[in-house]
Amino acid sequence: MDILTVATEEFADKGFSGARIDEIAERTDTSKRMIYYHFGSKEGLYRSVLEAAYGGIRSTEAVAELGDLPPLEALARLTEITFNYHLEHPEFVRLVMNENIQRGSVIASLDSTRSRNDSVIAMIGRLIERGVAEGVFRDGIDPLDLHMTMSSMAFYNISNRYTLGKIFGIDMDCPDTIARRRQSVIHTVIASCRR
Repeated sequence: MDILTVATEEFADKGFSGARIDEIAERTDTSKRMIYYHFGSKEGLYRSVLEAAYGGIRSTEAVAELGDLPPLEALARLTEITFNYHLEHPEFVRLVMNENIQRGSVIASLDSTRSRNDSVIAMIGRLIERGVAEGVFRDGIDPLDLHMTMSSMAFYNISNRYTLGKIFGIDMDCPDTIARRRQSVIHTVIASCRR
């Protein structure tokens, strides 16, 4: 198995402190020495895992081809992409939660993550400008705020699915529940932007 794939699972499941290089080495049929040779340290491997995780969501957003869609459809599509990415990559959510427990100690040092995030905020800014110009979005929407709103609603459905399921007696993995939540999130984001 690929080292980054296994390391992603280990760090997502156990956090930085709990993940063990020897377990990653064993699962990938390699040696600790080779992992340290390629990544320098446990933190170096963790940095690579975070870069790949954030790169995955940003790459998915970047190829969305929203420019050809009318603004409301483009916003709905971007929200759906964000929701689906979180749903399909729960390890991303767990990595982000773990990094927040560490107070963002590693993510702050990743230049590639900052540039990728800047590009998605710029893309959302262009979408907002088109929507305002066409009279379908209200004035004053901040691209970063909109991004955080979309991300937080998509994130919450994964980060809290077990507690929500237990507290409210719902199956958060049920296709009908997922479809209903996806539509609710899309509706909420569009309603927050609509003129």
